[in-house]
Amino acid sequence: MELRHLIYFQAVAEELNYRKAAERLFISQPGLSRQIKLLEEMLGVQLFERDKKHVELTTVGTFLKGEVDFIINHLESTKSQLKLIESGKVGELRIGFLGSASNRVLPDLLNRINYQQPMITTSLEELSNSVQVEMIQKDKLDLGFVRLASVPVDLEMKPVLRDSFSLVIPKDHPIDQRNFESVSQFEDELFILFSSDYSNYYYEQIMSICRDSGFSPKIRHKSVHALTIFRLVENGLGVAIVPTSLKDGYDLNVRFMEIPGIPQFTELSVIWKPENRNPALKRVLPLV
Repeated sequence: MELRHLIYFQAVAEELNYRKAAERLFISQPGLSRQIKLLEEMLGVQLFERDKKHVELTTVGTFLKGEVDFIINHLESTKSQLKLIESGKVGELRIGFLGSASNRVLPDLLNRINYQQPMITTSLEELSNSVQVEMIQKDKLDLGFVRLASVPVDLEMKPVLRDSFSLVIPKDHPIDQRNFESVSQFEDELFILFSSDYSNYYYEQIMSICRDSGFSPKIRHKSVHALTIFRLVENGLGVAIVPTSLKDGYDLNVRFMEIPGIPQFTELSVIWKPENRNPALKRVLPLV
């Protein structure tokens, strides 16, 4: 078996179309079919169900795709690390994060890296919780900053910031910090919330804050981006509940009011994969 067999398989598994996969690989379609057939013979399994109109992965093929994605990504990552090391760098640290991490936690970490590990470069990507978990498992990210109750057993998680919740309302709203006592004062308002796709656990916490105040929120809009939520609030389309730390870094016509007397809180956690062999990760973990 050669690496090209895995690259051919990956292309067909992603396209689920032999013609498109062949065009992507710059080889003939009959040649690609022969290579896939050869791979199946070498492995002794059937990787695709194929008829004149459809191509689908078998159960075995689906499993192999996950493994091949990991192998090829690891090779690409190794090539990038080699170039960095040759230029005098330790390597690159790939960091995923939620928007709320960019206000306090992430800048602090980057300052520490710049000061204590100046030979490490970083690449940053704002991603949802679920995408970060998946990419760290596949070695496409080294560190992630998430809001989750738990992660798969092959990952480690450590809380880095405990945060309260705040209401976000338009600046001209009649309720302000002087007369704000409970979320129940807003039971007749429309709510703009982070989508459950952002974090189901986090979404349920916000719902429980409302339930504890004796009402179910009238949800008008959902988003995975804080700025979108704040813009909607600014334009009078509803109120929102967000982590208090999100009030930093925005200059908008909204008011943040920390919700008093509630048991709910939110934690921002860092996650990583202990089996990750990136030398930059091992140097940065103590800084976290």
